[in-house]
Amino acid sequence: MPVVVVESPAKAKTINKYLGDDYTVLASYGHVRDLPPKDGSVDTDNGFDMLWEVASDSKKHVKAIADALAQDNALILATDPDREGEAISWHLQEALTKRRSIKKDTAVSRVVFNAITKNAVTEAMQNPRQVDMPLVEAYLARRALDYLVGFNLSPVLWRKLPGAKSAGRVQSVTLRLIVEREMEIEAFRAREYWSVKALLATPRGQEFEARLTVLAGKKLDRYDIANETQAEMAVQAVTSRDLSVSSVEAKPANRNPAAPFMTSTLQQEASRKFGMGARQTMSTAQRLYEAGYITYMRTDGIDMAPEAVSMARDAIAERYGKEYLPASPRIYKNKAKNAQEAHECIRPTDMRLDAGGLRVTEDDQRKLYDLIWKRTLACQMEAARLERTTVDITSKDGQVGLRATGQVVLFDGFLRVYEEGRDDVVDDDDKRLPQIDEGDRMDKRSVTPEQHFTQPPPRYTEATLVKRMEELGIGRPSTYASIVTTIQDRGYVRKDKNRLIPEDKGRLVTAFLENYFRKYVGYDFTADLEDQLDNVSAGDADYKDVLARFWRDFSAAIAETAELRITEVLEKINEVLEPHLFPPKEDGSDPRLCPNCGEGRLSMRTARSGGAFIGCSNYPDCRYTRAFGPPGLEDDEGIGPDGKLLGIDGDDEIRLFKGRFGPYVQRGAATEEQPKPPRASLPKGWPPEDLDLEKALMLLSLPREIGPHPDDGEIIEAGIGRYGPYVKHNRLYANLPEVEEVFTIGMNRAVEELAKKAASRGNRGAAAKPLRELGEHPGQGGVIGVYDGRYGPYVKWEKINATLPKGTEPESVTLEQAAGLIDEKAAKKGGGRKKAAKKPAAKKTAAKKATTKKTATKKPAAGKTAAQKDDGDA
Repeated sequence: MPVVVVESPAKAKTINKYLGDDYTVLASYGHVRDLPPKDGSVDTDNGFDMLWEVASDSKKHVKAIADALAQDNALILATDPDREGEAISWHLQEALTKRRSIKKDTAVSRVVFNAITKNAVTEAMQNPRQVDMPLVEAYLARRALDYLVGFNLSPVLWRKLPGAKSAGRVQSVTLRLIVEREMEIEAFRAREYWSVKALLATPRGQEFEARLTVLAGKKLDRYDIANETQAEMAVQAVTSRDLSVSSVEAKPANRNPAAPFMTSTLQQEASRKFGMGARQTMSTAQRLYEAGYITYMRTDGIDMAPEAVSMARDAIAERYGKEYLPASPRIYKNKAKNAQEAHECIRPTDMRLDAGGLRVTEDDQRKLYDLIWKRTLACQMEAARLERTTVDITSKDGQVGLRATGQVVLFDGFLRVYEEGRDDVVDDDDKRLPQIDEGDRMDKRSVTPEQHFTQPPPRYTEATLVKRMEELGIGRPSTYASIVTTIQDRGYVRKDKNRLIPEDKGRLVTAFLENYFRKYVGYDFTADLEDQLDNVSAGDADYKDVLARFWRDFSAAIAETAELRITEVLEKINEVLEPHLFPPKEDGSDPRLCPNCGEGRLSMRTARSGGAFIGCSNYPDCRYTRAFGPPGLEDDEGIGPDGKLLGIDGDDEIRLFKGRFGPYVQRGAATEEQPKPPRASLPKGWPPEDLDLEKALMLLSLPREIGPHPDDGEIIEAGIGRYGPYVKHNRLYANLPEVEEVFTIGMNRAVEELAKKAASRGNRGAAAKPLRELGEHPGQGGVIGVYDGRYGPYVKWEKINATLPKGTEPESVTLEQAAGLIDEKAAKKGGGRKKAAKKPAAKKTAAKKATTKKTATKKPAAGKTAAQKDDGDA
């Protein structure tokens, strides 16, 4: 039976069902080889040769494939139809050849299918080919680039910027997008403006809204009504005049459906409609693909196979009627960026199957499939026919003019099934207007001024970030989700209410890279490099030439940073971020003068944790600090850089702060005598905005003594730890269900909970009590006892346990029998007091261990990067 290899077991199961018993279908479980995380994995001095190794958890999968090949000398590589899938097939072929499982006469072929259906799989098997080496070389180039950037740039960050984790070829550029957007928001200054709206009524009493567009005979621009006084004058001008309709213009309009989904648009729409992140969307789509419900989900293509178009049209006619079907099919085309992504859009494999017919239990899969199904049908439906109406209302003297707009849907067309979401705010043009005729006099029901302020650009969501990356040509469909996930996992960005916000360390990394590696975080440079890699995949460029050009300049840039000192780097970042960190003061005074001592200069400092803060140059004489960022910043809970004062207890201020690991309360301030004042983290479920002085003092009083345990007199405590609320006795901890119980639990309940915990653990950590004590060991001394163990009764002397022979009752064991069993067990172990290890040997062993430990300490230096991989490009 030919051996067919795919990536995942779920995919293998589905394909095996279609191919039947004539084939052996196995899974590689993704990539089987990768570059080891050490220096020299890409040899820049020898033609960029790469050192590959089979991952430890992949060895068993490769062995399973090799064992299957021993039974049948035919291998079919059926991994995904993109660059990554081609690379996995190549790695498998190379690894199996290296272990001699592929011989000269082994038939090796590559098949691809865009959907896991019986027809697609069967057709693919009838059209085998060889591994596409240009696609593999494009993969090799990306993997080498990501290794060279990550492995060489990350150590520079570690040395020059404490707390920074890593840098990557595409992740750093994506991070720059988010940081620059945040700085735009912080630099933004709102501008006030006003508008005037009137609620008008037609002669038939039907009400509608119109906005003021002409005042004093002049067409109004956005900021022409600048303040409340001018707005009131505009209201008076409208109120004092009679108004009538000067023109009614109705224009027919068509609205066409959006193209079917590709990777980026699916991620954007799933984010808008369901709040799904990019990774969640792709994971859900992967499961739908492997189950055979949708076509391959990593694609830049929006074209649809002719048979799929035909199926969609049949489904539309059957479900909605022929009036919803255009005379001819809609054709969608875009120029694929490279060959590896020149396959179909993301669509259902069976257009007749709606979400209700799926055999899945996960709600996410059902929702995402419904989205894909509706978008696919809608893209082949008739356009919506609308009538857009514009009504102009003016005064007789022409000094005042208002306008109302609206639309009527004459035929819903594709809107019956699906309407694409929007990232921006919808305007008033969608409102429906009543019947209005030219010359109608308007009755003024109310005239209202409205105050507005200009808004800063919105923070990116995962959807809008992917959209921007796509516009700039950064990344590719297979990398969007992993890039966005990576910058969050590394603590450079956090997601709050679906918006991406840069953390301090993310800002610092971006500032550092923009100053010392500006070219490599440039949008144009990154997009151009992507295009070069696309040329490699198309067979139009040599991947080693691309690597050589990149490495020549990049290695020189790395070398230039070798002599940089940390203080020099921080001062440079201070200079770059000065407008952000130290904006000019209204009174013209020096914004960097310390407000505490009046002498020191404020500058940015970094902590070992990677966090940043603003501190005084007179430290330790002056301990003034504030949060990283412009002065006066407060978060949503009102916690400013100096914390939020909750009240006074004795002589101490009790404040609420926002820390790296969440909000916490603190008693007093840091002093030389007490550099770390008492603190307590807020437990989960305690919103910072609800915290008051009483609750803060309760937290600061923990751990709370309940009293001495009735058995041994040792104190029982209640507190809140890493795993939540607990009671503690000696080294035994018992969890409590509610935080509030920490402050109320009494002795009886505490003893009961501790007893339950001890019983559930089999009283681990407590000394086992013997069933009987037999007496002193006849030859060695020391008590021998009989115990009941997990695997039956046994006798114990010091650290030697000996199981009782089968059928021997614990009550019948004598001291002599027990001693004999123990001596026999000691002899087998080479134990017993008389056979203790010699002292010199112990010293030699200790010395050997020390040498081993010393060597082990040095070892990670060779490959100490945890960030040698990109951003998911590989």
